[in-house]
Amino acid sequence: MRPETKPAVATGGGPYRVMVVDDSAVIRGLLTKTLETDAEIKVMSTVGNGQAAVDALKRTDIDVIVLDIEMPVMDGLTALPKLLEARPGVQVIMASTLTLKGASVSMKALSLGAADYLPKPTTTTGISTAGDFKRDLVEKVKSWGLVARRKRGLPPGSAAAPGSNIPPPPKKLYPGAVTLRPQAVLPGKVDCLAIGSSTGGPQALFAVFRALGRVERMPVFVTQHMPATFTTILAEHLAQASGMPAAEAKDGEAAVPGRIYVAPGDFHMTVEGQGAGLVVRLNKNPPENFCRPAVDPMLRSIAKAYGNRTLFVMLTGMGQDGLKGARELVNAGSTVIAQDEASSVVWGMPGAVASAGLCTAVLPLNEIGAYVKKALMRSAA
Repeated sequence: MRPETKPAVATGGGPYRVMVVDDSAVIRGLLTKTLETDAEIKVMSTVGNGQAAVDALKRTDIDVIVLDIEMPVMDGLTALPKLLEARPGVQVIMASTLTLKGASVSMKALSLGAADYLPKPTTTTGISTAGDFKRDLVEKVKSWGLVARRKRGLPPGSAAAPGSNIPPPPKKLYPGAVTLRPQAVLPGKVDCLAIGSSTGGPQALFAVFRALGRVERMPVFVTQHMPATFTTILAEHLAQASGMPAAEAKDGEAAVPGRIYVAPGDFHMTVEGQGAGLVVRLNKNPPENFCRPAVDPMLRSIAKAYGNRTLFVMLTGMGQDGLKGARELVNAGSTVIAQDEASSVVWGMPGAVASAGLCTAVLPLNEIGAYVKKALMRSAA
């Protein structure tokens, strides 16, 4: 099958250039239509299998590839390393079904160099009508398109030419300097570790937990914006990275030290007192910041349950989820740190808390695990 490829454009500037790879012509068309509703995105090529994608990538300058997993001739997982080799710096988003197998393959793809994943609705109707999917698709492509441009030292997406109807890139979300809280470099007593993340979060979480290792003295609560089934697999990978027991949280289970509790997809996770101990609660209250699970409900409950004894880490993510909850933590006397802009895929969530003056430290990803480990060791002394 001859790939549908448009002539390459000049490198740098202009809309983010995208390749869509899916064995269904209908889905390729729907994804293309959805992406090109945003003037900062241009679909340069659409192909039906992994081998065609590798061949097309050699001829076409691409920032982001949306890659299906199950395809004839060459599947997405086989094609992934070939695509990364053919175009260094290209960012690959795996598109998979909302199944346990799809989630497992997507997590494996992340370990092999994929940038992100995108759960596809189960029907073509869902692709064309699901607002959440359409918003996630466009936001992920633009976020990773910016990463691709940075990696190659190119300007971000911008107007293609004077007089073009393509708008200029948005202004920097948090242009002001970050002001750190005027307190000790490291927190004091810590009985709870909490982490929030979204776009780019899985890789960031794995990096933090690999550096941190086992946490024996306290429970660890993680809210990552992620759908059901995917959080099941995420927990398994966190267990491997940390050497700790990790699983999706269950409503009513005790919050005990030495375990990682992951907010399940489509449920908010909170903590509340019960008797002499604390228990985890799940609910389907309305989404907050367009998300369920959301970071804010987790942090509000932790602020009440643990008071000033929490260390919260805000990792890469889009939007401002976690800002209000982080403020409640700080008001209770707890400590907040955030990932810095340079190492974040999207400096939305961490940028919000950092720019609000809530953080004790704003650190590159490769320093966060060591910082947390030192803080916990100091707390135990």
